[in-house]
Order: sequence, then C-alpha cells, then structure tokens
Amino acid sequence: MKQSEAIKRLAEFDQRGRYVFSTQDMSKVFLEDTARGREATLKRLVKAGILERPSKGVYLYALSKNKGLDTLELIAKTLRRGEYSYISLESALSEYGVISQIPVGRLTVMTTGRKGEYKTPYGVIEFTHTKRRVSDILSTIKDRGRPLKVAAKFAALRDLKRVGRNTHLIDEEAVHDD
Repeated sequence: MKQSEAIKRLAEFDQRGRYVFSTQDMSKVFLEDTARGREATLKRLVKAGILERPSKGVYLYALSKNKGLDTLELIAKTLRRGEYSYISLESALSEYGVISQIPVGRLTVMTTGRKGEYKTPYGVIEFTHTKRRVSDILSTIKDRGRPLKVAAKFAALRDLKRVGRNTHLIDEEAVHDD
C-alpha cells in the first residue's frame, strides 16, 4: 500500500477516535492481499514515523489528534482484548486518595487474562491475573467514561490484599471516607 493511502486510511479512523490498533486490526485497516504485504507496509510506516509500535502486537497512529491521557489505557485494553480488565491496585487506590503515592507512568490493571508487564513509551502497564468470576468483577467496577473501568475503592483494597501487595501505604482514614 502506498504511504499516502495508508495515511488517509489511518486519518479516517483517527477522525472516529480510533488510533490504537492490534496487529489483527491492521488487516482491516490495510486491505493488503497478503500477510507479507501487510507486514511490509507496517514496517515501512513504523520506519517513516507514521505508526508507532509501543508494544509487541500494538500499533499507534503517531499523527493522531486524539493522543492524550487515555493512550496508556487504550494500549492496555488492546493488549488484553477479549479479557475482562480493569484499573485496580495502586492506580485505583491512588485515585481514591487511599494511598499517598501516585504511580507516575505506571498503570496497574487486574485482568482475567495472563499476567505481565509491558514497558511502553507512554508508561508501564502491569497486568495482574485474577481468578474472580466475571459476575463478581462486573459488580465491583465503575465506568468513568475512560477506556478501562475502575475498581470500586473496597474492591481495589481487596485486590491489593488478595495478590499480597504492600499495604503499609494505606491511609485507614481515607479508606472509610466517601
């Protein structure tokens, strides 16, 4: 695919607010005849700075007008597509003011998928596996209009204790504030 045509296709997706893609998504963005042709196009676009590859299997339209605070969450969502994932542990507890430290450049995510840590140019994503039932997860997360839902305060605390994380930063007074 020609570079100008690729930019045009990516800009169309960007206008609809979509600028983070999985490798599989790229087969729908670039209608190449072969996987080899698509891989060559992706490689050329990354080299030209039109696409970024923040993590294996994830591409980001570098010229996007939508890049911002949600980019790291979108990358996380793309990495664990098809699994239930939500912000929890230190990231959620920091938002609630329950712990004093603010995890800068780090996102802690609970997922029904596999655990792992991904270092991206936008920050580090730490996935922690949960065996909780989907119905239990859905009853304890909140939709805040962001790409990933966020655990309720007590669910994030429970997750922190369940996975054996350090609890000495917890402000007990903030736990009981609403």
